[in-house]
Amino acid sequence: MKNFYPPKYLPTNSQRGATLVELLVGITIGLMTIAVAAGALMISRGVSGTVSDASQIQQQASYIFRIIGQQLRQAGSMRLDLAANKGPADPIDAADVVAFTPDETLHSVTASTPPISGKDSPTGSEYKLSVAYQNYAEPSFTSASNVSFFRDCLANAPTLPVAPLEQNVIQSQFVVQSNEFRCAGTGIGSQALARNVADLQVNYLRQTDSNTGIPKIQTVNAAAIGAAWNTVYGADICVVLYGDEPIDMPAGSSYTGCDGAAVNMSGTGSLPTNRKNRLHLTFRTTYQLRSQGLTG
Repeated sequence: MKNFYPPKYLPTNSQRGATLVELLVGITIGLMTIAVAAGALMISRGVSGTVSDASQIQQQASYIFRIIGQQLRQAGSMRLDLAANKGPADPIDAADVVAFTPDETLHSVTASTPPISGKDSPTGSEYKLSVAYQNYAEPSFTSASNVSFFRDCLANAPTLPVAPLEQNVIQSQFVVQSNEFRCAGTGIGSQALARNVADLQVNYLRQTDSNTGIPKIQTVNAAAIGAAWNTVYGADICVVLYGDEPIDMPAGSSYTGCDGAAVNMSGTGSLPTNRKNRLHLTFRTTYQLRSQGLTG
């Protein structure tokens, strides 16, 4: 029987693979794709780390100012006697005389524990800022006896003396040691409350010439105050914090410190190793003290 198909049209099962050149081209394209993806990932990682650092630094600064502010706003405050002209059994009315009533416990320590004080360059046993105010007990619906609602910087409530005095002093002391923001409470050693603190500076608003009828407010450091802490009516707090993530910074990158001077972040020997090429942020705020009690 004669074959219907010519030989040149017969089906074939032959296969042809990729050449070496095609294989190398494919590998090269794949490696380029991986390199681009890795670069994008590294850039994203760097941006994410910087944003995370900035967010963490701002949270730390907010916490530091909240702790300091809670104590400074109480500095020098004393118990208010709503009826200074009445006896214990007399009823109180709107015409009663109001007065501050510090007890002997408070007065006996004011020479060594003023409402606010500090050191410009504290030693190992000293503090940058110290704040004190009167502690006392008040009636509470949660307790059958009077209780104190005051707390120091470590949320500690000092034990009150025996009634009827029930008044003493709460003190909070702040300092930066080994890049940690630390606070010592009433009768308690210092504890770290925040980390990565590069600097803490405190200046004071001092009132002068009050007897002339034209008082002046000056911003001075602790050395200029001397022993006249009762002339201080406010405190200017500045803190510098730094991040954890190293950043590829251009040469000459700097930040402005608490003293207003530029600090180089990238130069050789400019900063300690744990702070070099890291994000630094400076925060500042001013607190007014109570114009009453011992500060008056």
